[in-house]
This record gives sequence, structure tokens and C-alpha cells, in this order.
Amino acid sequence: MNCRMKTHEVHIGNRVIGGGNPVLIQSMCNTRTQDVEATAAQIKRLEEAGCDIVRVAVPDEEAALAIAGIKERISIPLVADIHFDYRLALKAVENGADKIRINPGNIGSRDRLEKVVDACAAKHIPIRVGVNSGSLEKDILAAHGGHVTAEGLVESALNNCRLIEELGYEELVISIKSSDVLMCIRAHELIKDRTEHPIHVGITEAGTLFSGSIKSSVGLGIILYEGIGDTIRVSLTGDVTEEVRTASEILKTLGLRKGGIEVVSCPTCGRTQIDLIGLADKVNALVSEKKYQKLDFKVACMGCVVNGPGEASEAELGICGGKGEGLIIKKGEILRKVPEAELLSEFRKELDRYL
Repeated sequence: MNCRMKTHEVHIGNRVIGGGNPVLIQSMCNTRTQDVEATAAQIKRLEEAGCDIVRVAVPDEEAALAIAGIKERISIPLVADIHFDYRLALKAVENGADKIRINPGNIGSRDRLEKVVDACAAKHIPIRVGVNSGSLEKDILAAHGGHVTAEGLVESALNNCRLIEELGYEELVISIKSSDVLMCIRAHELIKDRTEHPIHVGITEAGTLFSGSIKSSVGLGIILYEGIGDTIRVSLTGDVTEEVRTASEILKTLGLRKGGIEVVSCPTCGRTQIDLIGLADKVNALVSEKKYQKLDFKVACMGCVVNGPGEASEAELGICGGKGEGLIIKKGEILRKVPEAELLSEFRKELDRYL
């Protein structure tokens, strides 16, 4: 892995990004922000899944005012997503947002932007300058032949950052996103040596759980491997907690996140006489519970006796399936044989011994 991009530290509520700090996971609520109880409940689910920072849409004044109530009910930093109306940014700041996301190009005149910057500066609230392939300014599009390009994304982001820097504020985070994976990778490669602001990375509008996870894993994997990125979001059309689980797996695979249980499982074959697919899904869900996230080892979920015991010996704990039954294995040693219906509960008992 290449050395991480040099960025300066930015404080977002009780979290710190940039400056070599660990890459944090971000997601976004799909509830109506105006519904304080529903939004707070979803944020708690996201936090349980491992989310570090959460963003909410602020399309109107009611949503901006709701931020105060949401903040009272959650414990992770809250980001307000603002478009077009600078007054919503001011209301969000007033009501306790830990960060705001704007595109300076659509926030209005310079004096309006200055009001937003002054409000954020007074409370040391960072501003994320967000640019994506659907929001490039007309002059930049024209300069690049009417097409969205990686160069155009970078130019737009740096121009917009400069507007805020000229107003005397440096607590910025940059995001340059595209649904085109290769364009997104190229844009991040281009910006790497042109700024020291922390970078939020993601493949925007990546798609459904299946296709979106693949596109995000490829794109984010390459970007992060090149040392770029201080926060990440996997954008999926589906349950928001899946965004967090996918992001966590990407970070763990690259070695950028410690802790958490890694699950290895065989692909099944004609020798399998147990519902291994269903069992593996349940094991994955089990080890994702918050109380197990502080554990840091490998577990194996294997389908038969040919490779099962041997593969499980490389793991701290393992399940090896048979016909209607299975083995619970610890560090290669068989602990006991149990009926298939009891495998998961017995496995949980062993996990609990590590707590």
C-alpha cells in the first residue's frame, strides 16, 4: 500500500479525521429528517453496525430544526446536507450540526456563502465541499468539451474550496464523486498532490446491494490502496446498514481497520449436507453485533469434513457441517458435536466466552 496522503486534522463532533487518523465510515439516513424519532432510530441502527459519522438531508426549515432533537438522541457526529438555500445551512449550524455539506456553486452569491462560513467558523464546524458528476458548473463542462471529466471534478472542487479559503476558513473536507468508477479513481489520483484537506471518498449512486457493493469495493479499494481517503461511504440502494457493513469489510480487507471478526466460509459443493448458505449468513449477522466488534480474530464456517476441520484450524473458532449436525471447533480442536438446529446457539456460547 502506498503512503497515506498528507492531510490536516479536522474535528467533526467527537471524532477526528485526517492527519493520519484511522479512516472513518460514514452513511446517510433515508428517513425524513423531519421525523426525529424515525431518524434517530435509524442512526442508532447505523451506529450498531459500525457507522462513525452520519449525514441527513436538510431540504427545508423543518428538517433543519429537527437536527436539535436528533442530536439529543444519538452519540455519533451528525452532518447536515444542504443544497441551494444558504439559510438552511445557518439553521442547521444553529441547531447543532457537527458538519455541513454544501456545494458553494449552488449556495448563491458570495455574501451568502460568507454568512455560512462565518456561522461555521464561530462554532468550529467543518464544511464538506461536495462535488459530483451531476453538479459540475456550466463553464467547467464547456471547458472540457461539454463532458464530465476527472479533471473537471478536481477543478470544481478546488475552485470551490478556494472561495471558502479566501474568506479565511480552512476547516474543509473535500469529496469528488462519480458513478463512473474509473473516472472517480482518476479524479482522486489527480487531487492527491494538490490539497491537504481531508478527503471523503465514495462511488456515488453505485447501485443495488449486489452491483453497488462490487463497484464500491473495486473503486474504493483502489483509491484507499493509493493512500487517499479519510472517510468513506458506500452508497447503496437498500438497507443503510449494508453500506456500513460493506465499508467495514473493505477497510478490514485492506488492513485499514483493526478489530471485528472475519468470517471465512466455503462455497459449498455436492458433498454439503447442511444448509451452509443459511448458516453462514446467520454467522455473519451474529458476529456483526456491536458487542462482538471489539474482538479481532477469524472464524470459519465450513460445509463438510473434507476441508472443513483443516480450514477451521486456521481460525480461532469454527463450525464444520455434517448431515443434520455439525462440529464446534476451537483452534483446530473439536469441542463437541451438536445437532444442526443448535449450531448457531452453541457457536454464540463460545463467542461469549471471549467477552
